[in-house]
Amino acid sequence: MREIIHLQVGQCGNQIGGSFWETISAEHGIDSRGAYHGSSDYQRERLDVYYNEVDKEKYVPRAILVDLEPGTMNAIKSSSTGSLFKPDNFVFGQSGAGNNWAKGHYTEGAELIDQILDVVRREMESCDCPQGFQICHSLGGGTGSGLGTLLLSKIKEEWPDRLISTYSVLPSPKVTDTVVEPYNATLSLHQLIENADSVCCIDNGALFDICKRTLKLPNPDYVNLNALVSNVMSGVTCSLRFPGQLNTDLRKLTVNLVPFPRLHFFLVATAPIVSRDSAAYVNHNIMELATQMFDPTNMMAACDPRKGKYLAAAAVFRGRNISTQDVDNQMHLLQSKNSTNFVEWIPNNIKTSVCDVAPSGLPVSGTFIANTTSIKGLFQRYATQFNQMYRRKAFVHWYLSEGMEEIEFTEADSNLRDLLMEYQQYEDATIDEAVGVAGGDDGEEDDDMGKEGEAGEGKRAPSFLFFLWG
Repeated sequence: MREIIHLQVGQCGNQIGGSFWETISAEHGIDSRGAYHGSSDYQRERLDVYYNEVDKEKYVPRAILVDLEPGTMNAIKSSSTGSLFKPDNFVFGQSGAGNNWAKGHYTEGAELIDQILDVVRREMESCDCPQGFQICHSLGGGTGSGLGTLLLSKIKEEWPDRLISTYSVLPSPKVTDTVVEPYNATLSLHQLIENADSVCCIDNGALFDICKRTLKLPNPDYVNLNALVSNVMSGVTCSLRFPGQLNTDLRKLTVNLVPFPRLHFFLVATAPIVSRDSAAYVNHNIMELATQMFDPTNMMAACDPRKGKYLAAAAVFRGRNISTQDVDNQMHLLQSKNSTNFVEWIPNNIKTSVCDVAPSGLPVSGTFIANTTSIKGLFQRYATQFNQMYRRKAFVHWYLSEGMEEIEFTEADSNLRDLLMEYQQYEDATIDEAVGVAGGDDGEEDDDMGKEGEAGEGKRAPSFLFFLWG
């Protein structure tokens, strides 16, 4: 089997991870003690993707739970799903990171990293054909951002040929937990750019908006928010776990969604999202799902896809008797309708897959993953806030006292600004540039190769992609 190893780091990561395991355990017919009570062979057929079978009818999640303080771990152990996890896979410290990225990455986190890697190695050795890693964490605090990115770099170093997919909760413009979020987020993004293969960007502000505006919940809590995220995580991996007409997996998704190695940050959405009162009046067909997935108000990060261009996208549909022709027709229709929002030099840039097994309680569902240049709006906000604080060296002494150097701040800021320029460059690129470079005469091509500036890179990269996809 193509196994996935799941890691959840920090308080936020562990809360999302806990919700994810509840969701997929229900889909596979596994109770809170790990016993199998499924009613269909489909539920059991590919349990190996996320679970280890330790005894007849007894399954244990392939999950590693990490935090720098014991509080979150104790809460999970005492919860209804606490007995589901292997006790040896709880790895935690005692002091916490105190919202300081440097504590998580250098001091407190560095003391715990060897212990975490030992558990990861043990899980890897028990796999037949591991496909990759899935990490849940947040970027605004200290543990999820600092220790999460340290773990990411160590895994990339030891298993460079395995995919690393992260579900990263970014600081929200509306829900601000800590003052030093711009520092923590920028330092984390610097690591994610270099070491992750795909990053699904989520923020609490957008999730709160979905809960209030669409689900009509007057006072949404983190349980409601985590349920939305876990539905997306379940949808992304459903083709690995269940049979379908058009299958996909982590590698296929990454290959189809990442046209350039550094541009691997995605927007995600799920459908249907309807309030309980409206559920009886909604027709759950492919057209309705596709329309809702493309709706900017359903995106789980605070940016508007209409303010940028889609480089690539993937749509995963779940449910019995879904016609692949209907799916293709709807995707083509929506792409034609929103043609100005797609780059013209990547033809047919929506990947679709169909899974035969619907999620619990729904006849059909859809998951949307988009690589869009509009996400630069998120990063621009962090870069601006970072600059405003760093110009006065505000709060920097807390990071330097943990062993960081000031050059790390400037490198992270520079890397993030380079990423912003790349997104802008590919958003502005046209098909004429791509065809002109690919089909131009030798003299023009040599001139372009001799240029080392951004304009030269901007012309050549789209031409390569146009050739590859065309």
